[in-house]
Amino acid sequence: MRSSAHIKSHPIHPMLIPFPFAYLAGSAAIGLWARATGRPAWYRTSAHMNTLGIGAALVAAVPGFVDYLFAVPPRSSARDRATKHMLANLSAVGLFTLARLGRRRPDAAPPVWSLGLELAGTALLGVGGWLGGTLVYRNQIGVDHRYADAGRWRVERVPAGHIEGREVDVGAADELEIDQMKLVRAGSRRFVVARTESGHVAFDDRCTHRGGPLSDGVLARGVVQCPWHGSQFDVATGRVRSGPATDSIETYPIAERDGRLWLRVPAEARIEPLTAEP
Repeated sequence: MRSSAHIKSHPIHPMLIPFPFAYLAGSAAIGLWARATGRPAWYRTSAHMNTLGIGAALVAAVPGFVDYLFAVPPRSSARDRATKHMLANLSAVGLFTLARLGRRRPDAAPPVWSLGLELAGTALLGVGGWLGGTLVYRNQIGVDHRYADAGRWRVERVPAGHIEGREVDVGAADELEIDQMKLVRAGSRRFVVARTESGHVAFDDRCTHRGGPLSDGVLARGVVQCPWHGSQFDVATGRVRSGPATDSIETYPIAERDGRLWLRVPAEARIEPLTAEP
């Protein structure tokens, strides 16, 4: 029995998030409390927490940006949500940075406008945290929730240049067992190669409902189910078996020669508009 849950995206990012949040929100809370109660000794603590929070946020931003580029499916509701998450966090860090510049000395009372910026930054951190939690639990960004027999998470990368209308090698023919899938990346384009009881198939990774990654879903008896909202597609024909999706997915020719799989990449990929999220 294979493990059903393992980390796909960058595991460092979620572990680093609590540090900047605690430091920056704590800086705002302590600064406001010290000013309201007349305890100037705590101004230095607030200033130091602000500095630590900004540094921790910059460190956490590096794996976060890696996740944004490689773990979040393009042209999906998750990408829109991740963009807002990133902008909220960056704006919050910017406000805290401006607030820190307003403190001439760590032990001096911060100006009222500086405290106001920190409180606004704390609110933005809350918005960013809510969006980040939604990415993890609704869009399943970070942890592989697939079925037990899905096998090891596989990603095949092929050169992106001059592949339209050509056949590309996407791996060994015996790599996948029945009802297993792998993701094939060709530049910004994503395909799924899967093995069914009838042989190998290839289809779009993008669900036509909200852009969910089908490679992260469930494959059984020639039907793939999107992990986000449960839409089901026939992997041989691409047609919808069950909604909420209404548009079929594209399927692509794939052939086996000399123990290798060859996928013919179309000149243009069809992109359906996303429907409203339930």
